[in-house]
Amino acid sequence: TAGPTMEAIDPVRFISNHSTGKMGYAIARQAMLRGADVTLVTGKVAIAPPEFVTVVPVTSAQDMYEAVTAASADQDIIIKAAAVADYRPAEVADNKIKKSDADMSIPLTRTKDILAFLGMQREKARKTNGDSRLAGQIICGFSMETQNLLENSRKKLEKKNLDMVIANNLKVDGAGFGTDTNVVTLIRKHSEQELPLQSKEMVSHAILDVIADALQ
Repeated sequence: TAGPTMEAIDPVRFISNHSTGKMGYAIARQAMLRGADVTLVTGKVAIAPPEFVTVVPVTSAQDMYEAVTAASADQDIIIKAAAVADYRPAEVADNKIKKSDADMSIPLTRTKDILAFLGMQREKARKTNGDSRLAGQIICGFSMETQNLLENSRKKLEKKNLDMVIANNLKVDGAGFGTDTNVVTLIRKHSEQELPLQSKEMVSHAILDVIADALQ
């Protein structure tokens, strides 16, 4: 997955984030070049999709949840690089909300946790000797933090039953949203590999190399 989600407030306004999709698109492109059959579930971005990749466009977190869960059982590897909203407006106005002199608050409600669902689905398959492809799935998530990067990322790895988390500190120069480079740490259950500043294409290679080793 790649890009942001957009959570509507009314027909004019929405809540979103700064994701440009560059990291997820780079991973999809490099996986395709390695011979993978790639499905890219993507929020709205301003970059061209990779060639020879099945692109599934979505808007909201709910859209992304439905697209990912519909396709997840057929995937050997899932890499979730999208920046999915954790919250959405509890109600969406049918018409544009008119401004007034008073302040306004917007009640928010949790969106569905896609990574948690994927990890739970795979663990269930393993415990029940279910679908062998699903049980053997490799799931990789992204963690974008501004503090306690490794601690928070490792908690995410364990809580959501992931194989790897790509930890990304948004306060580091050259990392995060909108850049052509990134600075990440690849976190697995018993290891951490910090990568130096490099292009998102090269970061993609490093991620795919670790996953390829895990498949062997």
